[in-house]
Order: sequence, then C-alpha cells, then structure tokens
Amino acid sequence: MKNFQNKVVVITGAASGMGREYAISFAKRGARIALCDWDEAGLAETVSLARQAGAKDVFSAKVDVGSRDAVYGFADQVQKTLGNAHVVINNAGISGEGEPAWRLSDEGMHRIMNINYWGVVHGTRAFLPQMKANGEGAVVNVSSIFGLQGTPGNADYCATKFAVRGFTEALAVELTDTPIQVHCVHPGGIKTNIVRTEREKPFEHRFLKTPASEIVEHVISQVQANKMRIVYGHDSFRVSMGVRLLPFGFMRRLIRKEMNAVLNADGQTRFTF
Repeated sequence: MKNFQNKVVVITGAASGMGREYAISFAKRGARIALCDWDEAGLAETVSLARQAGAKDVFSAKVDVGSRDAVYGFADQVQKTLGNAHVVINNAGISGEGEPAWRLSDEGMHRIMNINYWGVVHGTRAFLPQMKANGEGAVVNVSSIFGLQGTPGNADYCATKFAVRGFTEALAVELTDTPIQVHCVHPGGIKTNIVRTEREKPFEHRFLKTPASEIVEHVISQVQANKMRIVYGHDSFRVSMGVRLLPFGFMRRLIRKEMNAVLNADGQTRFTF
C-alpha cells in the first residue's frame, strides 16, 4: 500500500504515545482516521491534533480493546461513519507489574493479556472482513523487542508480546498471495507514557530513548514497502541480532546483567526465589 490519501486508517491506543503520532502522521497523508482508547481526555486531545495536522474526517470512541463486543461494535461504527477500513494499527498496550513470574498477580496477568494480546486479536478479526471487501488492506500489529527475547521482571509483558508475534506471523502466512498486507512491529526503547510508576523510572531513563514520531514514520515507510517484520528503536537492532546469532545461555546472562541495575534501583532485591 503506497498511498493513504482518503484511506480509512484505524488506530487503537490513540490517546498518547505512538498511537497519537500515528494519528498525526496519517492525517498529514490525507487519510480518514478512526481512533479509539480508554482515556477519553487524551483521545480528545489526539483528535484535535489530528485535525490541526489536516485530517478532515476523524471518528473517535472510548473502547476497551480487551472486550470483543466493544471492538466489534467499534468496527461497525467505523464502517457506518467512514466506510471500510484499509489500515488497522493494533497499537493499544499497557506495561506489566515489574515483578518476577512467581510474584505476579493472577488479576494482573489476565488484564495485560486482555489488552495487549486479545486487543490485537479482536482488532484484527473485527476489521479483516472490511479489508477483504475493499480488495486491499494492511494489518499492523505492535509487538515489542520483548516479543523477541524474554527479560527479567517482564514475564507478563513478554508473554503478551510473544503471543502477538506468533499470531501475526501465522496470519501473515495465511494471507500470503492475498491483497492484505500483514506487519509485526517490534519497537525498541520508545519514549512514551507506558511507564507510569516511580519504580519504572530507572528503566525509562536507561532504555526509552527513541521519539515516538521517529518510529511511526519508519513503520509507515515499511508498510509502504510491504515489509512484514519491522524492528526499530533504541537497542532493537542489537537485541534482534543477538537473538538470531548468539546462544540463549549467553543472551540470558547478558540481559540479566544489563537489567540488574534498573530492576533493583530502589534498593530491593526482587529476584530472590
């Protein structure tokens, strides 16, 4: 897909961060935009910014992407308001609890899986029929470099991002030789507001370096070039190459060493079993 002029672009998690930047970037390209998020105030701000960037047609709704009914209802609203979707960016996501696997809460595990994984599944399946009806489309699912390599203190988050990767790669194979493109994005350290607690601040300062606008422009260029796997952002290339070329035992010790400083920055030792 080369041109987004008058195309309907759907973006989940659009209230801030990469979702907001996608809205602005596609607005500048003349797309008709459908946005959703749970944060109504942030979503309204994104709508305003998208209009300032040139968007003429913007539809927005408060949606819990973890709810199948809510996402399918949103898809129906988009179709009625703007027409069939051409591009769907399943971007919505939250961070995990920052604890080792044995200390994670069941409630937290279910919550992050509902949003980060099931949100992607619902968004993909709800809009695929519209793309089929169009005779073209692009599904852009956001995983992470934590969907390439497991990291300590992120078993919950990694599980969701590995799941997104598996689902998306299988979908890409299934849709081979069809007019629907499939893309799996693995962002590295992107500066967004996904970090919300003081305990996560050391991680933010050490790893979150790449501006959200930068990765968004890269992703759009890769969609135009029909590249399936999109790895971009701080430390992303190093992690990607390490996973491909280095033994797991070596990578495991390297990542644990790099993460130790941020995992225990508050003076607590979380990983004593």
